[in-house]
Amino acid sequence: MLPATRLALLALAAVAGGLLPVVAATADRPPNIVLIVADDLGYGDLGCYGATRIKTPHIDRLAAQGVRFTAGYAPSSTCTPTRYSILTGEYAWRQPPKKTGILDGDAPLCIEPGRLTLPALLRAAGYHTGVVGKWHLGLGDGVVPVNFNGEIKPGPQEIGFDYSHIIPATVDRVPSVWIENRRVVGLDPVDPITVSYVADLKAEPTGIDRPDLLKQGADKQHSGTIINGISRIGYMKGGKSARFKDEELTSTVVRKSVAYLEAHRAAPFFLYVGLFEPHVPRVAEPPFVRTSETGVRGDVIQQLDWATGQILAALERLGVADNTLVLLTSDNGPVLFDGYRDGSAEDVRDHRPAGLLRGWKYLVYEGACRVPLIARWPARIKPRVSDQMFGLVDLHATLARLSGGKSSSAVAPDSLDLSRVLLGETQENLRDHTVLHGLSNTLALRAGRWKFIPANATAAVSGIGSGANPSDPRFAENRITAPLLFDLDADPGERTNVLAQHPQIAEQLKQKLQALTGAGPAGGTR
Repeated sequence: MLPATRLALLALAAVAGGLLPVVAATADRPPNIVLIVADDLGYGDLGCYGATRIKTPHIDRLAAQGVRFTAGYAPSSTCTPTRYSILTGEYAWRQPPKKTGILDGDAPLCIEPGRLTLPALLRAAGYHTGVVGKWHLGLGDGVVPVNFNGEIKPGPQEIGFDYSHIIPATVDRVPSVWIENRRVVGLDPVDPITVSYVADLKAEPTGIDRPDLLKQGADKQHSGTIINGISRIGYMKGGKSARFKDEELTSTVVRKSVAYLEAHRAAPFFLYVGLFEPHVPRVAEPPFVRTSETGVRGDVIQQLDWATGQILAALERLGVADNTLVLLTSDNGPVLFDGYRDGSAEDVRDHRPAGLLRGWKYLVYEGACRVPLIARWPARIKPRVSDQMFGLVDLHATLARLSGGKSSSAVAPDSLDLSRVLLGETQENLRDHTVLHGLSNTLALRAGRWKFIPANATAAVSGIGSGANPSDPRFAENRITAPLLFDLDADPGERTNVLAQHPQIAEQLKQKLQALTGAGPAGGTR
């Protein structure tokens, strides 16, 4: 990597001489990195993964110009744990469920400040680091409640990001506001924000007492304070001038992401973009309403594709696309009904959000954890499709190697350096196994062609945030009454339990899973 002083001189010379695109593409410069993480996007939701009723031309082009993985894995089938793993290089199930479960909007920061996270190591390597969009990793220290009316810390800045423009959790959780660099955007100090996930604040209508005000019906968990015609999880009062509009969320992400790229194009940058689609509540911006063949869920996926296209276009316009590594993935698998009656389950037609895979968000089947994973770096990656295993937990060590940063098993215990896999320099499966995580710390092991899921019939469904009903049918498959063994080569859809035919393999995988979930890293060779 070039020394920081030399990079600065080159950048200044480029600006002065109008040669910025040439400097941006030099071979000895580390790549810019844009990591786009969708929310609940399924393995079968994109055209390049087989979808026909949902059109995703920008993402399809991204895949055609780079590498598309068919065995990319989110380490968890829910959002916070996967995002924790991406930034830390550690499986979230190694932490207490209360710390890394699906966090509420007022939960404390789940990554300790000072840890060598992915953005922290990139910043140490000379990168400017930014995050825009969904956060969902907690805010504050947990000692005192988060004060949304003042400086909000610790947060993204304390774990390695130079710039942040985020919403605290999911769009279905209060507070429904944007936070830029530690402060709520547009907050009127005479209308302070109060948040509760314990009791109704009795200040504003809720989905329970005023269902007539709703744009979408909702279950009990999602029937808290009504904001912008949609009831949320939790209760909020105040902050009316700061509340976001669902119909403007994606445009805001695009606007802030492009502004970040424009501001930092002259130096290596890392931009983490948390898109909201197709998580509930699903609200398409006007240009995308009724544009797909699968109702509102398809509409917002096409909206997600547009947002991706806008970011790609900005990279090209700024002359930095050739030396920018763009990664696009999802934090977990898909779900149709997830608390809001928006017609997604009825409108799906023959579209298969998880493709031919079994399972949904919250579970440990392939459809819950195997996700789209696409990487484009025109200067280094030749277009191809790869069936090599690649976990999102591996981004820590992999991007450290590509950037000249420092990662190790001491700071990222479960992350493998798969840079050779990413660049197509080996056909070997450097990751020969991965541990998958679902609700209640349900764990499964994929090792080569085999997938082992232990029985967990006594497990309670936990870690799904405030107000969830453990008897909800969405979570029924989480209760596995007998161990399962699948041969994924012969049966990628996990339809046939072959444990009776291969008891020795099942026992070996059971012991391996037990060993991996004890002390020590869960990766293979580094």
